[in-house]
Amino acid sequence: MLNIDYMEIDFDKMQGLVPAIIQDAETRQVLMLGYMNRQAYDLTVMTGKVTFWSRTRKTTWTKGETSGNFLHVVDIKNDCDNDTLLIRVHPVGPVCHTGTDTCWGEKNEPIHCPAKTEGENPLLFLSELQNFIEERHRQMPEGSYTTSLFRDGLNRMAQKVGEEALELVIEAVNGTDERMIYEGSDMLYHLLVLMTSKGLRIEQMAEELMERHNPNWKKH
Repeated sequence: MLNIDYMEIDFDKMQGLVPAIIQDAETRQVLMLGYMNRQAYDLTVMTGKVTFWSRTRKTTWTKGETSGNFLHVVDIKNDCDNDTLLIRVHPVGPVCHTGTDTCWGEKNEPIHCPAKTEGENPLLFLSELQNFIEERHRQMPEGSYTTSLFRDGLNRMAQKVGEEALELVIEAVNGTDERMIYEGSDMLYHLLVLMTSKGLRIEQMAEELMERHNPNWKKH
């Protein structure tokens, strides 16, 4: 069962139904639009798989129950009028019955964020990235590389950090700056996964470095 905070959803406004906008949690693409009644919503929360109400068949149906292309729920948000849901998911395969990624025939590719504004610190993204990794740790969606790391256990996660650190060193000595940044990014990602598994945060490392920057700091 999903850990979803209680929401006041107005099912009465549209005769027992609310629209549910389905969005890919990673790419941020809108995948489809469906409708839920109270029963479909409760089943979605209970199973972690998006379940709709069919307005033609007059019954609930779980997306993927025939095709296997389930929509694994990451989180659910209610809009300001309490009558429309935004459900972020990890889709398994194409979403549309026609075989396309979305019901609008679009590719489910990442929406590129606009260029950062002047003065914005890109280091803040590390906290955002770890929030995403923690979400993966809670939900453990199938088909996710991050999920596979958590399932492989602590030793494997630590090993990956070491492997990526070695590749970083190799690129620093014999490679290009571009490859060094690439391998360094891999190392940071795997370090965040390892820290998450230990219940630690990247901010704790930042705090440690801040302490060391103090002229009065003494090595432990």
